[in-house]
Amino acid sequence: MANVKVAVRVRPLNARESADGGKLAVQVDDKLVRIRNVKLDGRSEGAVDSREKLLEFCFDYCYWSVESADPHYASQEEVFQDLGVSVLAGASEGYNVCLFAYGQTGSGKTYTMMGTPESIGLTPRICQGLFCPEDSFSDGQNSSRVEISFLEIYNERVRDLLRGEQKKRTSLRVREHPEKGPYVEDLSQHMVTDCKQAIDLLEEGIANRMTAATHNHDTSSRSHAIFTIQYTQAILENNLPSETVSKINLVDLAGSERADPQYCRDRLTEGSNINKSLVTLGIVISALAQNSQMSSSCQSINSVASEGDSSTLGSHSSSLSGGAGGGRRLCFIPYRDSVLTWLLKDSLGGNSKTIMIATVSPSANSYNETLSTLRYAAHARNIVNKPRVNEDPNVRLIRELREEIDRLKSMLLSFELQRNPSPSLSDERDGNLSEMVLQNELKVEQLTKDWSESWRDKKELLERYSVDINRDRAGFLINSLQPHLVSLDRDVLSTGIVFYHLREGITRIGPHEQCEEPHIVVQGSSRCEIENHGGVVTLRPLPGCVCLLNDREVTEPCRLAQGTVITLGGAHKFRFNHPAEAAVLRERRRVSEGGSTCSYVDFCSVTPDDE
Repeated sequence: MANVKVAVRVRPLNARESADGGKLAVQVDDKLVRIRNVKLDGRSEGAVDSREKLLEFCFDYCYWSVESADPHYASQEEVFQDLGVSVLAGASEGYNVCLFAYGQTGSGKTYTMMGTPESIGLTPRICQGLFCPEDSFSDGQNSSRVEISFLEIYNERVRDLLRGEQKKRTSLRVREHPEKGPYVEDLSQHMVTDCKQAIDLLEEGIANRMTAATHNHDTSSRSHAIFTIQYTQAILENNLPSETVSKINLVDLAGSERADPQYCRDRLTEGSNINKSLVTLGIVISALAQNSQMSSSCQSINSVASEGDSSTLGSHSSSLSGGAGGGRRLCFIPYRDSVLTWLLKDSLGGNSKTIMIATVSPSANSYNETLSTLRYAAHARNIVNKPRVNEDPNVRLIRELREEIDRLKSMLLSFELQRNPSPSLSDERDGNLSEMVLQNELKVEQLTKDWSESWRDKKELLERYSVDINRDRAGFLINSLQPHLVSLDRDVLSTGIVFYHLREGITRIGPHEQCEEPHIVVQGSSRCEIENHGGVVTLRPLPGCVCLLNDREVTEPCRLAQGTVITLGGAHKFRFNHPAEAAVLRERRRVSEGGSTCSYVDFCSVTPDDE
């Protein structure tokens, strides 16, 4: 059990608020936030309730970021040290973690989560923190894998922000797995190996996100954005493996704002959908907080009653259990009333450690919006989640077998200390236990060996060949950064895809019977050489072999272009891919008006080598 941690950050006054006089209605004192209704200051004490003038809220963290010259000023680094480090710590322990920012439009949510190039926010800093521990890994016993996805919820529709160049992004469907919970079908996942790749994906997604000008902000986010990091760790310590999978959800919510009839129809539709999802989020938070309070009060009453007689216990339990006698029942949680709350189901009351940061304006002109945000955050602080370590099932089996071995060994030791008067019975019992211990130890040894080899082989393969495997709709998209050949096998019984990376230098293709050992082995007399020199790839046909490029026979060295189909001896076909060249051609097609008319032959033209 773990309560949702809540932080509040007060942003600086903007130009409009400063021009209106710059009256401050918010004060921060350690973990207390006070908000004063300045409109009631001129009234007498008896005319209004003093509690309406000044309200206090207590939170886990409070940040005063109004004046940079203030000694209590909270910078981006200070916010990261409190919240970002907690996210990294939870992920390293194998828990799911969620950090989301809530507040009105222009209150500083995106600045806190994403930041600026001069002052980066929580999300880029968390990406940096994920890759920092890699330097401390020695002897290859610790390893990790990071996969990233980025989506937005715009007008109650889910869109992939990392899908690439699409004029009109398709909407994705939200599904719910019985064990893993809600997920987005066909959402692309990108494997990254360093911080730069993660930041590049983050910037690509931010550039594709929907923004628009509103009264409160010139570049207001008009969609909810969820940046998800799947962090897999593998540790082998004392010959005991450990593999955990943590999901980190970093959520930048769109800001609520009052509707203005002068807005165009699109802005009004956006605003209504944003407010709908945020209202649903508020209902979910209130219901979860109420249920948590009821559960805690029921537990406390039961613990007190257990010290007394059983009749008192029964009466108190029946009054809160919600039975047929008309007792209070737990509130229904309307997760599915909004796509946002459905996707955040695990983060709110489920298997996750959750942190909420509420951003507010200190201006007296924003009193109502700030008070609403603070009440929102106060409710969220009462939510109780049930996080658990996400452990690999095979690793859990190994651990349980180890525990069983230790238990059997202790039983065997106790039997040896308490010898049975009948030697034959004692020997038979000890032999059975010894046999069980031996069998379990052999199982653990084999499972540990298989797990270690599987993880090591996959990691070495991905690192050596710079392969990126991503989910793409119903299948997988395999990207490689190096020039390579893809085998086009004619055998209808072949079910795999074979990649041949073209190393720097010469790659020989041919049968085993060649004088020199070929790098790519093929049957028959088909043979040739492919040279990769600084990214320029050239094919050299060898005597006695018919070599076709795009169904045209070549007898002299030719430079290979992206997409060229190579046929050797009429039996073996390969497609040549050059990722760097393909990226240039894609960019050229995008910027040119007639790019859509580029044909396959244009990309695969055969160019004789000038040498």
